[in-house]
Amino acid sequence: MEFLKVENLCKAYGQGENRVTALDHVSLEIEKGEFTAIIGSSGSGKSTLLHIMAGVDIPTSGKVYLNGQDVYAQSSEKLAVFRRRQVGLIYQFHNLIPTLDVVENITLPILMDRRKINRERLNDLLELLGLQERKHHLPNQLSGGQQQRVAIGRALMNAPQVCLADEPTGSLDSRNGHEIIRLLKMSHKRYHQTLIIVTHDENIALQADRIITIADGKVMQDERQVRR
Repeated sequence: MEFLKVENLCKAYGQGENRVTALDHVSLEIEKGEFTAIIGSSGSGKSTLLHIMAGVDIPTSGKVYLNGQDVYAQSSEKLAVFRRRQVGLIYQFHNLIPTLDVVENITLPILMDRRKINRERLNDLLELLGLQERKHHLPNQLSGGQQQRVAIGRALMNAPQVCLADEPTGSLDSRNGHEIIRLLKMSHKRYHQTLIIVTHDENIALQADRIITIADGKVMQDERQVRR
């Protein structure tokens, strides 16, 4: 079943001789609950594609639909709410608020919406991410791997329909990187979310249901993994 649809997507930066095309008429569809890896060399357009699907970067032209909803047909206010409630975005660098503790960072999207915190979900996430004993620690009291776990918790706290991760292990050592991917896969299965990861790591990509290769702003290959 089609869940996320990208239609003839283009993104360009600059003008005239300085114009750079990051995405060149990209079209693809992702099914609900699918784990997709997007790979490509640096500058290929893969992160730009992810950010546009997340509602963060506005396309030059083309459409993005999530569950049939035209993402960029909304007002800027509604688009901000859409990002907070329906999309969980995880960056390579954690982007945590240094003056907030683990629980406060994780629940920040809820507090920004002035909604009641689902304590059961919060405790479930703290347990899943192994942060129960660190929940009142500030970011500078955590390791890099623990900070990335907090970023995952923040992305998942709103129970988003889709989780998008941009090189989530890029700033971590191999041990912590493997642990973050394990946690993302576990949350993907537990919460039945659609998971899309941008990565340059072939070992991560091979764990996905599907691998999309981007080069020069275009989809060059789209293949589903055959599990044995």
